Amino acid sequence: MTKQIRQLDRVVIRFAGDSGDGMQLTGDRFTSETAQLGNDISTLPNFPAEIRAPAGTLPGVSSFQVHFADYDILTPGDAPNVLVAMNPAALKANLADLPRGADIIVNTDEFTRRNLAKVGYASSPLDDDSLAGYVVHPVALTSMTVGALAEQEVSKKDAERAKNMFALGLLSWMYSRPYESTLRFLERKFAARPELVAANVAAFKAGWNFGETTEDFAVRYEVKPAKMQSGTYRNITGNAALSLGLVAAGVRSGLPVFLGAYPITPASDILHELSKHKKFGVITMQAEDEIAAVGAALGASYGGSLGVTTTSGPGVALKSETISLAVALELPLVIVDVQRAGPSTGMPTKTEQADLNLALYGRHGEAPVAVIAPKSPSDCFHAAIEAARIALTYRTPVILLSDNYIASGSEPWLLPDVASLPDLRVEFASEPNGSDGTFLPYLRDPETLARPWAVPGTPGLEHRIGGLEKADKTGDISYDPANHDFMVRTRAARIETIPVPDIEVEDPDGDARLLVLGWGSTYGPIGAACRGLRQRGLSVAQAHLRHLAPMPANLGEVLRSYDRVVIPEMNLGQLAHVIRARYLVDAIGYNQVRGLPFTAAELETMLEEVLKNV
Repeated sequence: MTKQIRQLDRVVIRFAGDSGDGMQLTGDRFTSETAQLGNDISTLPNFPAEIRAPAGTLPGVSSFQVHFADYDILTPGDAPNVLVAMNPAALKANLADLPRGADIIVNTDEFTRRNLAKVGYASSPLDDDSLAGYVVHPVALTSMTVGALAEQEVSKKDAERAKNMFALGLLSWMYSRPYESTLRFLERKFAARPELVAANVAAFKAGWNFGETTEDFAVRYEVKPAKMQSGTYRNITGNAALSLGLVAAGVRSGLPVFLGAYPITPASDILHELSKHKKFGVITMQAEDEIAAVGAALGASYGGSLGVTTTSGPGVALKSETISLAVALELPLVIVDVQRAGPSTGMPTKTEQADLNLALYGRHGEAPVAVIAPKSPSDCFHAAIEAARIALTYRTPVILLSDNYIASGSEPWLLPDVASLPDLRVEFASEPNGSDGTFLPYLRDPETLARPWAVPGTPGLEHRIGGLEKADKTGDISYDPANHDFMVRTRAARIETIPVPDIEVEDPDGDARLLVLGWGSTYGPIGAACRGLRQRGLSVAQAHLRHLAPMPANLGEVLRSYDRVVIPEMNLGQLAHVIRARYLVDAIGYNQVRGLPFTAAELETMLEEVLKNV
């Protein structure tokens, strides 16, 4: 049967089903296939916090959205063009996000009276007019998969589980994706059980062949590769990129990397990834709690390693006393906070930007630290290196603020030339530095204000360590008021005088009166919204902060050069409060805390309203 092939410039697909339906795996495999074709990609996994919520219920719905295009894209897409719904719960949970005319592929086998009742459907939406505005493709995914595997040596239960591979095969056919890598993946994943390899491969091919032969899918689509900078790319998540950035920092500094971590969503993947890289001098320790994790990391820094600890907001709260100790000891320490929705346990698998105040001020006493935030999954690599550079050069804790959106999302990453990465080598103290032949552990470098880093056991460099206030230069315990004032101010000055790049403004027309300022993962939605406004002839400028402490030296001048400044944040206005207090600029906050990233459309609508009053 000859099928029409239609060219598209972009597509957004969402796979949705129960947590046990393999939607994350399906989406990840589709993304990998798409990456091989050279499309630009952005993904948004979305899953419940429960390990296994009741099957067929709304709280148990898991989804994976992938946006791919033949041009550079900035977000996972505002709304799906295609929804694959494995059951009624998946349909009901995601239907409101679909634009009219979207394609819906539904697994009709799951639309039983019992499953419909679980989510409050009085009748099947497949049988009434509630889906009249969409293009519905009813497919008996489960029974067709079981039928395709009738000759395979697997149980009915295992055959039903392979329905996600049937769906993947169908979608791979629809969008002309290559599938060889998926077949190799299945061979590796189920290598210990050849019967499962055969079953999943057969299910995938059955889905592909169904698309090829059925009359319900008369059109096949193609999305050409995007024009991208030449080089070698890989699809990477934020957590994986951050992990590799820490590995690179260890290599470029010549220091062992020690990770002290306690598992916590959504940071645990960093522990998993770093544990694979022992050959690069990476040591990982899964501690019994968050306090032990940061204590071990600080101890490793004292011993001459690059100490790192990873966590989310609740863990940062527990680590705060030891971070304050690191401030007093003036030792390098990288604290990775992969933010999630709070307070308390909050919504562990949802995203938020509400830990900025915690990072800037969440310690007792005057205990300033450096704070930086990556803007995208691939940028996590470079942000990790920058965090290590600041920590090692200025002997200070650095908090790296990622969040669940970019940690779990993925995009293409251009592999850098290792030689182009910054030189992070450290010169340890090796001999006494006092005029009388003694060692002065707090005699500072006049440029960086950093104290010497003396590895324990170095002859002649014995010195006190601990949380009590130190005397200037000697490091002796001191309760002298003038000394305490001096040390507090010096530690603050060490952070404030760290040179960071000036903030850059994207203002193509050069005449914008409105500046949109963001930080962290809002970069993509803000950029897409500004791009949309400019395409409509409206002038708007965008600037994005990576360094939040210290802030760029030119930031005040930039802010005051625009009539209006808008700051979109996934919190209740934390950066906006800092900007108002520090620069006396009446910034307009645009805030949401829904556990989801902004959409470009909502930001575009909001900014257009602001422009009317500029």
